[in-house]
Formats: sequence, structure tokens, C-alpha cells
Amino acid sequence: MHWKTLDDMDLAGKTVLVRVDINVPVEDGVVTDTTRIDRIAPTVRDILGAGGKPVLMAHFGRPKGKVVPEMSLGLIRETVEEVLGVPVRFASDCIGGPAKTAVAALAPGEVLLLENTRFHEGETANDPMFAASLAALGEAYVNDAFSAAHRAHASTEGIARLLPSAAGRLMEAELKALQAALGTPERPVVAVVGGAKVSTKLELLSNLVRKVDHLVIGGGMANTFLAAKGIDVGKSLAEHEMTDTANEILARADEAACEIILPSDVVVAREFVAGAASETVAADACPPDAMILDAGPESVARIEAVFEAARTLIWNGPLGAFEIAPFDAATNAAASKAAALTAAGSLISVAGGGDTVAALNKSGAA
Repeated sequence: MHWKTLDDMDLAGKTVLVRVDINVPVEDGVVTDTTRIDRIAPTVRDILGAGGKPVLMAHFGRPKGKVVPEMSLGLIRETVEEVLGVPVRFASDCIGGPAKTAVAALAPGEVLLLENTRFHEGETANDPMFAASLAALGEAYVNDAFSAAHRAHASTEGIARLLPSAAGRLMEAELKALQAALGTPERPVVAVVGGAKVSTKLELLSNLVRKVDHLVIGGGMANTFLAAKGIDVGKSLAEHEMTDTANEILARADEAACEIILPSDVVVAREFVAGAASETVAADACPPDAMILDAGPESVARIEAVFEAARTLIWNGPLGAFEIAPFDAATNAAASKAAALTAAGSLISVAGGGDTVAALNKSGAA
């Protein structure tokens, strides 16, 4: 796997379009976690150091092709400026007159933040005309949005066909880690795949069972697998129409000698709100009026033991409904364990996906 980096580009005097992921959590107008902004700083710093003018492109929320004021990147411009430590200007659109005017006015040492790319339908549709309108703003393109790179959007894929392109520092680091984890990984290899739906990660699951030694399945996805085994999951989020597919994946894992690890105990509640009354029960004992919202302590202990014996960890998705306490406990505990083993040098870890980054940040492990 070879890719161009900032070191392969002459950026002096050039306007550099940089795709970043700064889709940060905001509560009451305040950014509650700046990690994603922190992580783009090395790329921005190196472009400025090379004499380039960084123009940041990003999405924020899911406005679905319409202008939604509460999803304007202008709301976080000040925070981006504080974190980067350089003046950050803002353009009220990401293409057309406002963007061109802002790019032309950008002084050396300054950064420009363009408005939310998803305010235009052409972004998620990877429309060639929209990609060309973005490309017209700069002379080089840098992708530093690893967590958005799996999407073929105009600002991630379309534009890369139109300008000299390279990976940013964060993308470079993530690609190197991914290469180490998937190229010739040190074994045993364990993968954690969580999140709500099997349907969105079908290809990932099918590929992983052939490549890893242990596959931990968590989140709403685990409920679908439990249901496939004939277990009543009560009112839990589960894709009952995917149970045949889940059984096919289980059979494929068996053929490949990949151990699938599902929760043996679960945390259940009658409502999904912060601080809801909850209890831990065996995975096959979910009350009919309750929802499974997290893996239980016995399951976490099993996952931690697998981590301890592993050499490589690939993590994609949370183990429970991590957004709300107390249903973040399993994700927090497992993430902390993974972080400690990684820091000690006994585990190579790769985490991907927006929810995964958010979950690991929330646990303090990222």
C-alpha cells in the first residue's frame, strides 16, 4: 500500500484544500470534545510551514442537502481557531462567490474554514459538477479525514480525481496503523464490531471472519445475532429480517476457525434515558418488556481476557448504547483496557468510524 504524503508535494504559495473530519459534539452551543480538531493540527501546521494556505472542507451533522443553520460550521469556527492557534476565517458557502472571495482574501499564516459541504446535495451524491466547483478553489488536495474516507463523496473521492492529492498527517498515521493491522498482522487478531445494524456492516463482518481469530460483536448488532440463535431479546433494537444472514456469518466463522464472541450477560432497561433503572441479566433472560442496552460485566471480562491474549486489535463500533450512562460501561471498560495494553506495547490497535472515535474519546481512551 503506497500513498503520497505532504512530503511529496510542493505547497509553497499554493491554496491547499484539506478535507478534515471536525464533526465534533456540540451541546448548548459549546464543543464538548475537541479531539477531532486536535488531530488535524499537525497537517495544518505543516501546510502553513511549507508556505501553503490551508482551506478546510468538512461536513457537520446530516443536513441532507439543505442549509440548516444549527449545522453551520460557523458555530465552531472560534473553537477551531483556539485549538489550531492561528487565525481561522470563515466562508459562508463551500463553493461559488463567497468561497472564491474568502480564498482570494486569505493571507499567509491564516486558515480558511468553508461552510458545511453537506449543505449541497452534490456532496453525498459525489456529483462531478460539485466536485469541480470545490476543486476550482485550490491547487492541491489533502485528505486528512480517515473516519470519512470510506464514503465516496465529492469532497473525499470526486475532488481527488481533479487535483494533485496527498494524505494528511492523520490519514498517513491511520493508514500505517491499518497496514500493520491488516497487511501481515501479528496474531492473535481480535476485531470488535459494534453499532446498531448488521445490514450496514455486512461486508465488513463477512471479510473479518476470514482474517481474524476472534470477533467480538456488540451494540444493537449483537441483539440480531442473539435473536438468530433463537434468544428472545424483548423490545431490544434488532434486525429480525437479518437473522438468516447472521446465521450465515456464524457458519462462515465456524469454517474459518474464527471465534465469535457475543454477550453472555447484558444490561437491560425499560427506557433509554440517562440514569434509567437498569439490571444485569443473562443474555437469554431479557424480560419481554425490556431492551438490551449494553454488555454486562461477565461479557466485558471475557473481552478483556481476549484483548490480553491478542497482539492486534481492530475496533469498529461501540459495545452498547454508549451515548447515555450507564449504558456506556462496557465500551468504556473495554476501551480503557485496549488503551492500557496499547500503551504498554503489547497490542497494536486500529479504531475506525465516527461512532468508534466518539466512544473512545468519551471513555478517555483515545
